[in-house]
Amino acid sequence: MSSVKIVLRKNKTSDGKYPLVIRVTKDRKTSYIGLGVHVREQDWDKANQRVKKSHANSKRLNNLLIQRLAEATDSALELEANAPNVSVTAVRQKIKPSAGSTVFPQADLYLTRLKDEGKFNQYSANKSRVKHLKTFLKNDVNFSELTIGTLERFKAHLKFAYSMSERSAVNHLVLVRSIFSQAIKDGVCDPKYYPFGKGKLKIKFPDSVKVGLTLEEVQKIEDAELSHEADHARNLWLISFYFAGMRVSDVFRLKWSDFSDGRLNYKMGKNEKAGSLKVPAKAQVILDHYEKFKVNANGLVFPELQKTDLSNKFETQRLIAVKTKNVDELLKNQVATKCDIQKKLTMHIARHTFAQIAGDRIPIQLLQKLYRHSSITTTMGYQSNFTHKDTDSALELVIGN
Repeated sequence: MSSVKIVLRKNKTSDGKYPLVIRVTKDRKTSYIGLGVHVREQDWDKANQRVKKSHANSKRLNNLLIQRLAEATDSALELEANAPNVSVTAVRQKIKPSAGSTVFPQADLYLTRLKDEGKFNQYSANKSRVKHLKTFLKNDVNFSELTIGTLERFKAHLKFAYSMSERSAVNHLVLVRSIFSQAIKDGVCDPKYYPFGKGKLKIKFPDSVKVGLTLEEVQKIEDAELSHEADHARNLWLISFYFAGMRVSDVFRLKWSDFSDGRLNYKMGKNEKAGSLKVPAKAQVILDHYEKFKVNANGLVFPELQKTDLSNKFETQRLIAVKTKNVDELLKNQVATKCDIQKKLTMHIARHTFAQIAGDRIPIQLLQKLYRHSSITTTMGYQSNFTHKDTDSALELVIGN
């Protein structure tokens, strides 16, 4: 008789969580089936095979685990009733049948996992891409049928049917690559069918033009007389700029407890990298203004996420996307118009603006620390969009000033 349990595997991920799996044991041999769920060790009740209430989505997740465990147990019992001497591999295959090796179920599973992991931005972007893939294929297919030729036709279809840019079409191929990787990792797709990589289909992102504001344009924003709403949007943008192009999601999440002794200490939400920055005098003026209204129960500096349960990652990311859109509209329609700025003005442009003004004046190693990039290669690639000194000098040598 085989044993079927849900266990926490001790394979710690980069975010400090562990995967939950179905463990099948028969004749002292063990096999594991991934559930696509990761939790913190302190949130797992080993004895009861349940997630503790300390987990943000414990009720929904436990319902899922109960369902998966019941299905797995029923499948194992059914198989062994007809063939008592089957192997643990056969039991595993019965629990996780090959039907999941087709593209559509794996695409749906990929979206479900993004949602369960609280990744609203990725979920939102990829939901339409999955729809486009299904529309193109018309019917579900095996991964073996998703060939290089099929994917090249898919890319051409996207450009023709939806007038997509090269970048948007490539993002669809990135989705397909992620679905392939998931299926291979879960053991439902043979790696030999993987169509990407050396000698196969290569994913290459087209170069994009990144433009920031000049120092004079920043000064216009600082000095402008604005309405109350536009003034708030301007303050958010300047805080992002003053702190080396801080991402808007981190601006919204800033807490008063992040500031001490004239410094800002916080972890970047995108990669969890910690750092400390001196609070510039201009930034302190803005902070002093908001400190007068410090009534927020969760200690946030700005009001955008004031009534949000920050432990619910999916809802938090969804609200950040909505609030960012609102702020960008104010920046575009009121701040840029008032300051006579013709360039596109958004929260993200604050990051480009810092990079453009930094130019060649700050050593690349320091910029890496300010941007909190894991690799200096990333910093060099990003900064190259804003560093024009060498090319300008070369051009002047040929044609003059």
